[in-house]
Amino acid sequence: MKKSTEITKMRQRLLDWYDAQGRELPWRVRPEARAAGVQADPYAVWLSEIMLQQTTVPHAAPYWKKFLAAFPTVSDLAHAERDTVLAMWAGLGYYARARNLHKCAKMINDELGGTFPKTEAELLNLPGIGPYTAATIAAICFDEATNIVDGNVQRVVSRIFKIEDPLPKEQKTYRDHAAMLASPQRAGDYGQALMDLGATLCSPRSPKCELCPWQPHCAAYKDGQQTDYPKKTKKAKLPLRRGAVFVLFSKGHVLLERRPDKGLLGGMMGFPGTPWGEAPAAPLEAAPMKRNWEKCEGEVRHIFTHFELRLDVYTAQISEMIEGEWAKLSDIKSYALPSVMTKCLSLTGKA
Repeated sequence: MKKSTEITKMRQRLLDWYDAQGRELPWRVRPEARAAGVQADPYAVWLSEIMLQQTTVPHAAPYWKKFLAAFPTVSDLAHAERDTVLAMWAGLGYYARARNLHKCAKMINDELGGTFPKTEAELLNLPGIGPYTAATIAAICFDEATNIVDGNVQRVVSRIFKIEDPLPKEQKTYRDHAAMLASPQRAGDYGQALMDLGATLCSPRSPKCELCPWQPHCAAYKDGQQTDYPKKTKKAKLPLRRGAVFVLFSKGHVLLERRPDKGLLGGMMGFPGTPWGEAPAAPLEAAPMKRNWEKCEGEVRHIFTHFELRLDVYTAQISEMIEGEWAKLSDIKSYALPSVMTKCLSLTGKA
């Protein structure tokens, strides 16, 4: 365990490093701007944190800018059609985030007068906001002394203390150790500094220990075991699921259907198809109509968090549209079409 005097020194060293070396991010108010009176916008910070769940900064940043341009305030987002939000989210993945984003915006607008709660405890009552996001918004926007713990922070504290408990099971151990270091002063800057430290210096495979402000305090560095931490439970091989989709064209349009709200890709648009599981014995029985379906060469492969999916793609052309939701191919990007369905369309050669 660290003594209080050492922890005080660690906090100051980290903040000094952040003041000089912290990242410039579109949604971030740097210390010099904060000192000049600029305040972090909870709407912008919340939007960024939801997008950054399971998503890298370079991939999320363009979406963040696009959303802010389309919906400058949380009330603008609340009044948007959900389909519009889902369509703009397409490509970010983990689509429950988009549904909860819209639901949360409506709750803030309708029940809270368009104003974000200012405490971690209150923020936790909002849909789609968990402990990490609540702690982050409360600290960055309202300077509440919270304990921000993401994957980067877990990696840092695992090395500082040489934590032997494996992830992802032993989350509490990592939170407890991070809480020992969390600073009550400049809480927002401290939390962002610690995340930056993990993102830029204390990286998984090639940590830049020679540049790290916490190197003198790092137990793993002292023993030359930095890359041995954090300890992780060995991942099992992803199970394989199979299925088929049917891409039906007519007069420059393609037939779509909406997936159920509950379940994977809930509320998103897609193509008719079979359930995902064992390879379908008679896939054409699930086709939207009897037709001479042509199987595309190759297959679509897509990795979800808990399984790998492989899809056969069948295509057909009809002269008259049947009943259903048809999307103009030239406008297909305006629909909430997830990446796996975009891959299916691409395989037909008509994307």
